[in-house]
Amino acid sequence: MLLGFTLDHDGERLSGVHGGDRAGVTAVVLHGAGTGSAERLLPLVREFVDHGCHGIAFDFSGHGRSTGTLDESSLRRRFEQAVAVIDACAGAGGPLVLVGFSMSGQTVADLVRHYGDRVAALGLCAPAVYAAEAWDLPFEDGNGRFSGIIRRPESWREAPAFEVLRAYEGRAVLAVPGTDTVIPGAVTASVQDALATRAQYTRFDLPDAEHRLGLWFRDNGGDRREFVEAVLTGLGDRGWSATRTWVAERLGAGRTVTGTRLLHGGWSSQMRRLALDDGTAVVQRTFVKPFFRRHAPGLLAREASVLALLAGQEGVTAPGLVAVDATAEHCDHPTLLMSGLPGRVRVDEGGLDRRLDLLAAQLVRVHGVVPAKRPRTYQAWTSPDRVRTPGGPLWERAVDVLRRDPPPYEGRFLHRDFHPGNVLFTGTGPELRVTGVVDWVETSWGPADLDVAHCSTALALLHGPAYGLEFRERYEAHGGRGLADGPDHLYWRLLDVLHYCPDAAKLAGPWRDLGRDDLTSEVLAARLEAYVDGLLRRHG
Repeated sequence: MLLGFTLDHDGERLSGVHGGDRAGVTAVVLHGAGTGSAERLLPLVREFVDHGCHGIAFDFSGHGRSTGTLDESSLRRRFEQAVAVIDACAGAGGPLVLVGFSMSGQTVADLVRHYGDRVAALGLCAPAVYAAEAWDLPFEDGNGRFSGIIRRPESWREAPAFEVLRAYEGRAVLAVPGTDTVIPGAVTASVQDALATRAQYTRFDLPDAEHRLGLWFRDNGGDRREFVEAVLTGLGDRGWSATRTWVAERLGAGRTVTGTRLLHGGWSSQMRRLALDDGTAVVQRTFVKPFFRRHAPGLLAREASVLALLAGQEGVTAPGLVAVDATAEHCDHPTLLMSGLPGRVRVDEGGLDRRLDLLAAQLVRVHGVVPAKRPRTYQAWTSPDRVRTPGGPLWERAVDVLRRDPPPYEGRFLHRDFHPGNVLFTGTGPELRVTGVVDWVETSWGPADLDVAHCSTALALLHGPAYGLEFRERYEAHGGRGLADGPDHLYWRLLDVLHYCPDAAKLAGPWRDLGRDDLTSEVLAARLEAYVDGLLRRHG
């Protein structure tokens, strides 16, 4: 049963409902802008109450039964009103589940920043996020400064909400309608990427729904129940109950996890280092992004077989395989468990010259692996018809290089994703050394040029075009052989680099997490263009 309440706050009277067990989890459901109100969300609130939660919904000022006018409201005021209601109705403690529709996606992010670890789960339904400069501005009549900012193309990319969502480590469900004429698809994709960084994330697709998901959940009880169950999955373990149980079983008796640390540097998956009570560690790879989750059975099965192969190889230190659940039969997401290696990823500028020599020498050793059974043949990550470039003669010339059949090559065992973010180092100065190579999900058979090209692209973006252009020479100086010459080598280089057009910043996201805040979109775009120009001059 839901009971009505009113709360006086900042000159307004807020009207809402609440009900359920106040001693447990509190689910706060927040409506969107425009004609949004708590009324249409009552069935969803009742669903949370039926699942054992204390449920709360209220009308922001200017909506429903609350006083005030919409033109005087703002994102800041919506946040402050939500805090006032939560503090009054949910008390000072106890876990929170925050569900926000449309504009309240921003409010949920603001509340996560405010309440921190108290937030156990999020449900974002066709969410919007906004540039920081819009936060304190009144909405006015649709023609004021607020509207001007949110109508500015790409202004949402500056939203501080992304930083909050990237840092969030609890349960997160993103409800996505099949048709949304309000929220651009790029916004939804960026919210998804942010949530998949650390959260126990699930995408909840509603193919037949449109933007107003509050109305959809009101009228579709089956989807409403599934959504609530998804949000509340594994709530006591921040969504990770099934995975934690599986890990404990695979470790066996006498070994328990004493601490967990998220590892930076990955993009396709979440990596966590689990400290064990016997002083050792294991690393947990989890695929949460929908694309990689779909392909996880092949990716993780391949990585598991490669790790088993490399266990008997000299010169290439890789993690040892502990266990794999490639189809998420037992875990919350597809998961691979492997031994932890010493060392850390280095993407800074210190000791760079020696580090690049070590990278080149390590890649030569990778290419020297002779497997009993060849891995799959490499797959090209782009093609002339799929490339999207900034435009102009330079880029047209680069794409034209790919308009041919692939050059002949002498096959090698390829890592296929070899770059500084997948190599671990210890020591400094003369004591600097490689302690391991990780991330073997893309292992393939193909030309050595491809691995050289991939590492070169990363070096050009990380440290400048000159470092990418000369990596081939370092590779050959350490015994690397079999690389193509002239136009053939240029083909392989550009096949890799054009995969990152037009947004090289996507590759650098994990590097910024490692402290490279200097790698702005502008810096990376300039480096990528200069690198392509250098390749065409040197090998064209």
